[in-house]
Amino acid sequence: MQKWFYLMLANFLGVFNDNFLKNAIIFIAVAWKLPAWLTLSQLISVVSASLVLPYLLLSPLGGWLTTHYNNIQLFRFFKLIEFPIMAIASLAFIMEWAMLAVFAVLLMGIQSCLYSPAKYGLIREVGEKKEIAFGSGLFETMAFLGILIGSVIASYLSDVSGVWIFIVIFFIVAIGGYVSTLKIKVKNEITLKSNEYTMSINPIKFLYEGYKTFSSMNKVQSAVIGVSSFWLIGALLQMNIILHAKSYYFLTNTTTGVVIAIAAIGIAVGTWLAGVFSSVVRPVNLMIAGLTSMIISLVVIISFKVSFNVFLVLMFVTAFSAGFYQVPNLTVIQNADSGERHGQLLAYMNLVIFIFVLLASVLFSLITFIFPENSVAVFVAIVAICIIIFSNIVRNIFIMR
Repeated sequence: MQKWFYLMLANFLGVFNDNFLKNAIIFIAVAWKLPAWLTLSQLISVVSASLVLPYLLLSPLGGWLTTHYNNIQLFRFFKLIEFPIMAIASLAFIMEWAMLAVFAVLLMGIQSCLYSPAKYGLIREVGEKKEIAFGSGLFETMAFLGILIGSVIASYLSDVSGVWIFIVIFFIVAIGGYVSTLKIKVKNEITLKSNEYTMSINPIKFLYEGYKTFSSMNKVQSAVIGVSSFWLIGALLQMNIILHAKSYYFLTNTTTGVVIAIAAIGIAVGTWLAGVFSSVVRPVNLMIAGLTSMIISLVVIISFKVSFNVFLVLMFVTAFSAGFYQVPNLTVIQNADSGERHGQLLAYMNLVIFIFVLLASVLFSLITFIFPENSVAVFVAIVAICIIIFSNIVRNIFIMR
């Protein structure tokens, strides 16, 4: 466990600062003098897009960097860059410049995107091969805890303190993240031998090359789709929780935030336990168990008008079960015999994930347009996606037999 500590801490602090900054702007900038064209809803969309767009455009570059530099060197370099980004964010908060704050979020998105393949690549460089499933599960747990805690603390502090406490936290977390990378001990560092495996940095061409390259590796392509499907389902759930909480339970924003927080905790616990159980339970069984539990929980929500407390429990179970589906897929990717291409495989995974996240937004908009503000229809769509994935897994089992 000790060998993982600093890698997991660095991951947690990085995700924390991304979400802490994002939500600090959303909650605090409301009181600033915004440009006439920038409403609160537009600000939320712009800030959120600033963290997502870099992954769609620059993931191939992040993969390219891993073919030219060692993962630990990249991780440390980009964590060092976090300091000037936090300085820009601090200036924006002091001067109350909304667009400069959005620019800081965009820089954080670019930074996170460019070191993401190196960060994930370190999982198999820090631990032994037999520990990759555990490391992957713990890694995802730290990420979701970072999202949760960063968002909750930002929302709380926005009500009780001034901007200086935010600035102090920006830099404390940045310092902690960089120092953590210095403490990471790499045991199985991958040696870079040539540029033979370099792929295009053009996102469209990279996506095509990635599909051709990684489809030939055993189970890798299906695992990438599996991880991306997890994010598709998660994005649909996050958006639909807000709609369902307001239309069925008439909850306040604060209480709705509690539901989202409980779902995030469920995913964190689920990914952690999936990593623990991976050493004694076949990955495919974890995936089937997770999907089955998700389907049952959502069918109960669809079929019955459950009380709010029961809804909370079912959301926790759904999110918890999603973690059991996610970790085995991520483990397949980490265990892939990809050699010098491993960083580019992780970059390809990132690109596909965020395509699926955008697809979730399109699906949500389409469903709520066809069935106006109907959260149950969205839950039905999520169940349908889960059933399709479940059927595909079962079909593959029978084909292998």
